[in-house]
Amino acid sequence: MPNRLANETSPYLLQHADNPVDWWPWSPEAFAEARERGVPVHLSVGYSSCHWCHVLAGESFEDELTAAYMNEHFVNIKVDREERPDVDAVYMEAVQAATGQGGWPMTVFMTADAEPFYFGTYFPPEPRQGMPSFMQVLEGVRTAWVGRPEEVAEVAQRIVRDLAGRELDYGKAGTPGPEELAKALLGLTREYDAAHGGFGGAPKFPPSMALEFLLRHHARTGSEGALQMAADTCEAMARGGIYDQLGGGFARYSVDREWVVPHFEKMLYDNALLCRVYAHLWRATGSDLARRVALETADFMVRELRTDQGGFASALDADSEDPLTGEHVEGAYYAWTPAQLREVLGEADGDLAAGYFGVTEEGTFEHGTSVLQLPQDGPAVEAGRLAGIKERLLAARGRRPAPGRDDKIVAAWNGLAIAALAECGAYFERPDLVERATEAADLLVRVHMDGRARLSRTSKDGQVGTNDGVLEDYGDVAEGFLALASVTGEGVWLEFAGFLVDLVLDRFTAEDGSLYDTAHDAEKLIRRPQDPTDTAAPSGWTAAAGALLSYAAHTGSQAHRTAAERALGVVHALGPRVPRYIGHGLSVAEALLDGPREVAVVGHPEDPALALLHRTALLGTAPGAVVAAGLAGATDGGGAEFPLLAERTLVDDLPTAYVCRHFVCARPTTDPAELAEQLGTVGS
Repeated sequence: MPNRLANETSPYLLQHADNPVDWWPWSPEAFAEARERGVPVHLSVGYSSCHWCHVLAGESFEDELTAAYMNEHFVNIKVDREERPDVDAVYMEAVQAATGQGGWPMTVFMTADAEPFYFGTYFPPEPRQGMPSFMQVLEGVRTAWVGRPEEVAEVAQRIVRDLAGRELDYGKAGTPGPEELAKALLGLTREYDAAHGGFGGAPKFPPSMALEFLLRHHARTGSEGALQMAADTCEAMARGGIYDQLGGGFARYSVDREWVVPHFEKMLYDNALLCRVYAHLWRATGSDLARRVALETADFMVRELRTDQGGFASALDADSEDPLTGEHVEGAYYAWTPAQLREVLGEADGDLAAGYFGVTEEGTFEHGTSVLQLPQDGPAVEAGRLAGIKERLLAARGRRPAPGRDDKIVAAWNGLAIAALAECGAYFERPDLVERATEAADLLVRVHMDGRARLSRTSKDGQVGTNDGVLEDYGDVAEGFLALASVTGEGVWLEFAGFLVDLVLDRFTAEDGSLYDTAHDAEKLIRRPQDPTDTAAPSGWTAAAGALLSYAAHTGSQAHRTAAERALGVVHALGPRVPRYIGHGLSVAEALLDGPREVAVVGHPEDPALALLHRTALLGTAPGAVVAAGLAGATDGGGAEFPLLAERTLVDDLPTAYVCRHFVCARPTTDPAELAEQLGTVGS
């Protein structure tokens, strides 16, 4: 019999709707039930593509005896962390403070006032490797709740007090300058893995935002070391098993430092961010590899993550059904043996593919299987033959049971995808990608944005969810709209971005300029979440800073620029100390130091020279430059949507570009080469 999750829209919650556990969604009614029954709340947080979340569910939540004990002694609440990042952030902070580590699934026991007193992550069905079993944890919590209620209450209240004392004040730290960014570069250099690319050891995550900072730092300063770290890391990842050599797109992380064996789930945010990084690497270097990976990743997002409504799904699972055993195991969809290659391709092409993709008899993964890579010492293969091999392998893989897809649309991550697809479409002359970006943006406006321009966090199948957007939604969606405005020349996207950044100022900003993850009028939790660090994706704090800065450059609004500068105080404080965890903030700071440059391109719409000048502007490497393109002058109706176009006139009746920064403008030019120099010369 379905439990209370049966009517939820989250695919993750729906996966638990038939559990014997009497799950509740996060709601006041659940806590009222706990108060009335006098029992503690068991909160379980995860997400649909989380491998160990599935393991815990199969071992414990689907077990009748375990579920019966949970139902008798607890009110059990299930939360999708992607729907409720605020709930996840607050309790994850408590878990990390208490245990020194965190992760998902997250297990929290709390009072009916939502005050936590015991934490953990995954618990096995039997005691293992020093971990208690899940049933032992349940019984221990129940014993403490009944036998030592005063102690439990005291622990819960102390934890809440400790969390309340963690409020951040970076508004007075000052804006980051060249010295802080140089120290951040030095910090990244110290942590750089010169042998394999990336930073730190295993497990190794794709450092998309740090790479963007390195590219922007090179563009501003000419640092060859910064460019080399970015280029070498991008090549190592693209050659590794973390990159899908057949279908494009990146897995979540590598379990080893060499990028060989991935954790196979594919997240929209990773792929959107990395698609943009590789496109920007191509823009800086002309690298054929960077161009290929950017386009393959864009095509992967469109092919495998795009929904019928025009948005982009959140993730693909790591697990899928093994055709031989029928079990759901990680990587079954992606791994190969030499025999499987020969079965699909024949002896000659199968052996060639094994050498080319590093598939060995011993295997690089589990049970003698290998994850496809591109080893440096692999054989050379003629392009046409390679394309045929990949096409046949991809078709054969498509006949395997596919990983599950989490179809919910997350506003923030779709904002990241819009920016990536719009820019790829412009750089590589793929108007279809710009169309896909525009369709996703239209979905966000139609479904996620209400009449006051307030965002909802998620939707599914065209139906909006019940959870309010958080700061990262406003920052990332505004960023996507601003990129789309620059690429399409359609000022309506600048207008929509303006609505969103105004709401950031009104609803998420403290008096000292620091930012909160939730709005002033959002549901009150035990602590108002406030996390400026960039981890898997840009934090709401730094995403909003970037959108505020770009919008200010487009419009000349001093209020928005001042808000961006104050928000970047966090980069001044954290950049020199922990650059790996403030990568997006460092990228925004690079744009601030460079201006950012404001580019206006005007001309007659039917003139192909205008399109060439516009594309040249978009290909400029100046950090964070904003581009407006349209008819000359506001008076003839073309510049009203873009303030940068106001009073811009043609030179010799030819399409003309204007580049300005710091209240100073370069000479108007009709020459694409001169424009490229104005936007790409270090220190210009």
